[in-house]
Amino acid sequence: MERYQDSKLYRIRHSTAHVMAQAVLEKFPQAKIAIGPPIEDGFYYDFDLPRPLTDEDLAGIEARMRDIIREGHDFVRKEVSADEARALFHDQPYKLELIDGLERGGVDEYGEKTDEAPVISTYTQDSFEDLCRGPHVANTREINPDALSITFKAPAGAYWRGDENREMLTRIYGTAWETAEQLEEYLALLEEARKRDHRVIGQQLGLFTFSQLVGKGLPLWKPNGAILRDLLERFLREVQIERGYEPVITPHIARVALYEKSGHYPYYKDSQYSPFEVEGDLFMLKPMNCPHHIHVYKDDLHSYRDLPMRMAEFGTVYRYEKSGELHGLTRVRGFTQDDAHIFCTPEQLEDEFVGVIDLVESILNGLGLNDRRARVGIRDPQSDKYVGSDEVWEQAAQAIIAAATRKGLDFTVEEGEAAFYGPKLDFIVRDALKREWQISTIQVDYNLPARFELEYVGEDNERHQPIMIHRALYGSMERFVAVLIEHYAGAFPAWLAPVQVALIPVADRHIAYAQDVANILHSKGLRVQVDDSNGRVGGKIRAATQQKIPWMLVVGDRDAASSTVSVRLRSGEDLGAQPVLAFADLATRLVESKSLELA
Repeated sequence: MERYQDSKLYRIRHSTAHVMAQAVLEKFPQAKIAIGPPIEDGFYYDFDLPRPLTDEDLAGIEARMRDIIREGHDFVRKEVSADEARALFHDQPYKLELIDGLERGGVDEYGEKTDEAPVISTYTQDSFEDLCRGPHVANTREINPDALSITFKAPAGAYWRGDENREMLTRIYGTAWETAEQLEEYLALLEEARKRDHRVIGQQLGLFTFSQLVGKGLPLWKPNGAILRDLLERFLREVQIERGYEPVITPHIARVALYEKSGHYPYYKDSQYSPFEVEGDLFMLKPMNCPHHIHVYKDDLHSYRDLPMRMAEFGTVYRYEKSGELHGLTRVRGFTQDDAHIFCTPEQLEDEFVGVIDLVESILNGLGLNDRRARVGIRDPQSDKYVGSDEVWEQAAQAIIAAATRKGLDFTVEEGEAAFYGPKLDFIVRDALKREWQISTIQVDYNLPARFELEYVGEDNERHQPIMIHRALYGSMERFVAVLIEHYAGAFPAWLAPVQVALIPVADRHIAYAQDVANILHSKGLRVQVDDSNGRVGGKIRAATQQKIPWMLVVGDRDAASSTVSVRLRSGEDLGAQPVLAFADLATRLVESKSLELA
């Protein structure tokens, strides 16, 4: 399969970013330009502008881009020395900083780390020249002027080099496609994604909120959201217990020395909260659970007969995310991982890994997340960020590939996607809009058991080192809930819906009957809400529909007399009158089977 970076679409988007930069500089000659790379569905360019942009500015920039494209300018590449580059960009401070990095080596023209030899090159089209290694199309006429847009996302603030202590720049996003029809389809998809935004739906359904006084990136779960989370946790807990996992609970803080020994502290230092002193010792908020689980294992001497040992925790961890990177539930500063660690012998490794794959598939299928792919992440041989010997990395990678092959997974092997202590298998889910989310991950680790000198007594009565499997199925509960909200547009399967049944009395005289029906349904384990407000029936149905409640039961005189309920689905389908117990049996059967259907 062709890599995106090698595709024509990538070159089109990269070239369109340069065209946009030219149009912006023509409108704001005093502007300073930073970087403008292609991204997954388009491109962006960062600018230091004299004033905020208006809608009229963006419309004018987009119109000028189309003119530049139609003029038919060649993209001309030129290699230059560092001094020549400085002369070309003498009035562009961000480019000068990038040139310094290129000259020193180790970074590319975007300031990102690279192992390639530093070559400084520029691309010119018309009057615009940019520091760039390409690739680009040969001529602007290869860009379809009717298949681009820069207004698909409002301009955003972006710190230079992602450093909140540096300058705040204006980031202008755009997208470009080969045909106008592709652009139209993409913009329609964006509009649908906007409607499914978990931040909007989460507020609408009363799932979660944020408070500036509590702090950015720290979600507060409201009752409906807490019910949803509890249902997801119980679902996984029950399955884990069936598969031999044992629960553990670990504290929210620990000594910094713990994470220094594990290697997490120096490696993740910039994304961890600052240590604080307690009685002369340094502690910090827990950034990950695995060193804690290691010490649960280490508290006893284990025999090979005790293994595999599977321990699981819904453990809350804390990471320092910059304000500009926070986004609803998908990027937060405190989140709960469904973390589990398996300690096993080398002979057990493949079977245990296969067992975790089985568990992942069972959970994701049960939640209707059936469209997915698998990725084996191995280390980048050119990078020095990984710990451990070549031998254990190769053993771990081969164990993962063997397990994935045995399960018949369709997987890719990608360099640079490993954790710093071991290779891993990731499951990447496509939601209802075909967007990809990396969800479940399984990692093989020989390194932490060695660092912490973990042991078990083998059949030969000698001490041996166990192997660790790190495993998270939901990943972060916060992010996973966000994915589910957007996948289902808030219309969760009935078993996950915080409120499953809305009882709607036609008049006040029917409230008592509605309460009786609610009691029956409660006794069957259903979550029921009686709308005894003064509104009209149509308004109550609309309110329940907006709350995405699966079943609406309208009750009037005839229902009260015959012990029936008039059943409507949130989709608008009217199932007519049904005996109360018949509906209760239907609903409980669908809920207990975790069906994705409502009838």
